[in-house]
Amino acid sequence: MANIKVTMVKSVIGRPETQRRTMRALGLRKIGDTNVLPDNESTRGAIFKVKHLVKTEEE
Repeated sequence: MANIKVTMVKSVIGRPETQRRTMRALGLRKIGDTNVLPDNESTRGAIFKVKHLVKTEEE
């Protein structure tokens, strides 16, 4: 199965609580944190919600 590498590039300070929780659910706490997640619909939906705060790469 394919994976997606997600990296946090912007802070969640001043962002709505739902976006903060989404970042935590993706396993991202600090700028520069990276996590490899399965490429499925739920992961893609979460990434879409915070796409302005993260950088993604296909693996």
